[in-house]
Amino acid sequence: MSSNKEIQLDEIVDIMIEKLNAGGTVTFTPNGTSMLPMLRDGEDVIVLSKPKGRLHLFDVPLYRRENGQYVLHRVIDFGRDGSYVMCGDNQFAKERGIRDDQIIAVLTAFYRKGKPYTSQSILYRLYVNFWFYTRPVRHIYRSGASRAKRAFGAPDQKKKKDKNQAADND
Repeated sequence: MSSNKEIQLDEIVDIMIEKLNAGGTVTFTPNGTSMLPMLRDGEDVIVLSKPKGRLHLFDVPLYRRENGQYVLHRVIDFGRDGSYVMCGDNQFAKERGIRDDQIIAVLTAFYRKGKPYTSQSILYRLYVNFWFYTRPVRHIYRSGASRAKRAFGAPDQKKKKDKNQAADND
């Protein structure tokens, strides 16, 4: 019998850090959509380990923001002061000023439908490079699509609105 209870990271972060400091790994299912399409909300399982020194470009650390929120985003640049610039794969706003003391762990692998993907695999590296270097094009596309939806309305929403108006007229 297995019990899947959702636990907040605040409740177990000390245990995680202890295990990571002892050379172990931590696995869990993350929530949120900021790392789509790589990590699916509540579906994929991630494997974290303690970073070996400074993070590198494209690493995906688990870190704690100044407000106490835990975040899993990708390193996309470095600040002049040695801090990290982070961004979720499904986001465009850059988060600057993340320091080493905020880093808890770094992603080394993830599982999708039981199949493992390591951060060193060729398939993963191809994804990361493609996703990073197409970021400006994706941003332009998403901005244009958003403006078009606002201007013309999404087709599904327009159908629902028309259907609701027809029902009101009956």
